[in-house]
Amino acid sequence: MQSVITSKYQTTIPKAIRDNLGLSVKDALEWKMENGKVVVYPSRQQFLKYRNTMKVGKGDIAADIKLAREKRLEKYR
Repeated sequence: MQSVITSKYQTTIPKAIRDNLGLSVKDALEWKMENGKVVVYPSRQQFLKYRNTMKVGKGDIAADIKLAREKRLEKYR
């Protein structure tokens, strides 16, 4: 397959490639040079790698506000 580069250095991704990769409007692409060739990858959000890194559940808002205020004051002491 081939596509043309426009005067604004834009190109169209062929439909077969878009369908195969599941690309849609606003998706991001990652461009890399490997051994003198250009390789394009779909850039996927990697939010799942942060799974279980944050404490979730019921919290104490008043205590959280107090702690945040204390930490903010520390930089002025």
